[in-house]
Amino acid sequence: MSSLPNMHDAEPIPAEARAEIDRLLLSGDLFRYTAPEDAPVALLEREFAALLGSKYALAVSSCSAALFLSLKALDLPRGAKVLIPGFTFAAVPSSIVHADCVPVLCEVGENYRIDMADFEAKLDGVSAVIVSHMRGHTSDMDAILALCDARGLPVIEDAAHSLGTKWAGRNIGTLGRVGCFSFQSYKLVNAGEGGILITDDAELVARAVILSGAYEHNWRKHMAPGDNTSELEEAFARWQNRLPLYNLRLSNLAAAVIRPQLAHVARRVRDGRRNHDHVAAILNRSPWIEVPDKLAPEERAPDSLQFNLAGMSAEDMRAFIAAAEAGGVKVQLFGLSTDNARAFWNWQFLDDLPELPRTRAMLERACDTRLPARLTLAECEAVAEVLVSAADSVMGPLRAYGT
Repeated sequence: MSSLPNMHDAEPIPAEARAEIDRLLLSGDLFRYTAPEDAPVALLEREFAALLGSKYALAVSSCSAALFLSLKALDLPRGAKVLIPGFTFAAVPSSIVHADCVPVLCEVGENYRIDMADFEAKLDGVSAVIVSHMRGHTSDMDAILALCDARGLPVIEDAAHSLGTKWAGRNIGTLGRVGCFSFQSYKLVNAGEGGILITDDAELVARAVILSGAYEHNWRKHMAPGDNTSELEEAFARWQNRLPLYNLRLSNLAAAVIRPQLAHVARRVRDGRRNHDHVAAILNRSPWIEVPDKLAPEERAPDSLQFNLAGMSAEDMRAFIAAAEAGGVKVQLFGLSTDNARAFWNWQFLDDLPELPRTRAMLERACDTRLPARLTLAECEAVAEVLVSAADSVMGPLRAYGT
C-alpha cells in the first residue's frame, strides 16, 4: 500500500505567476483601476470569458459576491422569491438575503441533485432561480432550463465547484443568464479567495460592473478590444451614478495568481476526473459505501469526493468517520457535523426555515472528502483502502461479507 498523500494542500502556484507578482509588489500597483488599460484583473476577465466561451466576465472578491451582484443586476424587486436547492453552501441563501430577496428551498435527492418534481412544484411565485452545482454535481439542466424558460425566469448558475464541467457539450456556467465561479483555495483554480461571473448579457454585466465598485467612469476599463462598444457604452451610460457601489472588486495581485492557472485547467479536470472515478469504482465494491452515478449528459470536473453510507446507524457512521481519520483520511458527514454550513437546518438566519425530509435524509449519510487532482493513482488507491477498511472495521467482517 502506498503512503497516504497530503490531502490538504492545493497545487503550487505556477512559477510563471511569480514574475508578475514581483512586478506588482515592486510597483505597489495592486488596484485594478490604477492602470489606464490592461490591468491584470481586466486581462483575467477577458481570458476567463474566452476560456468558457462567454462575451463578458467580471472578477470580484468571491463567488458569494458574484451571486449577490447577479441578483442585484437582475433588478429584482425587494422581497422577490429566489428558488435554490436545499443542498448548497450557506453563502447561497446568504447572497439572496443580502440582495433583499427571499430564499425558497427545494428538495435534493440522494444523488445530490435537484428533485425535479419538488422544483417544478415550487416555481409558482418565484422571480429567479439559483442552481447550485453543489460539489460539482450537475442537476438535470435540460429540464430546469425548459421549466424556467417557459415562465421567463432567469437562471443563475452557482458553479463554484464546476469549472471545467460540461453539460451536453456546453460549459457549465454558460447555460443560464449568469454563471458564478470561485477561486477559493479548495477549488480547481486557487487564489485563496476570489470569484468571477460570466454572461452574454451586456445590460446585466454593465449593472454588475458599476455595483461592484466601478465609480466615476472606471467602467471604461472593463471594455476590451472587440467588445460591442455601442451596446456596452449605452448600458453603462444608463446606469452611471444610478446604482450603489458595494466595492466587491478583485485585486491585481489575486489576478496575477489566477491567470497562469487557467492554462492548467484542462489537465486538472482530466486528472481530477480520473482520480474520482478510480476511487469511486473501488468504494462501490463495499456494501457500506455508495458513490452516485453522474447523469448521462454530464462530463464532470471533480475537485473532491462525495459518497453515501449505507446500512449504518448514526453511531456506526460516527465510528466510521473516526476510523477513517485515524487512518489519515479526513471525512465530514454533512448532516452529522456540528454546525455544518451545508446542512440547511443550520441556516438559522432564514425566516420560516422549511423542513425538507428527502434532503435531510441524504445529508444525514452523505460524506465528503478532499481528493485533489494532483494525487497519483497509487495515492488514490491508498485513500480508497482507508475508507473501505474503516467501513469494514465498524461493520465487522461477518456483516461485511454476509457470512
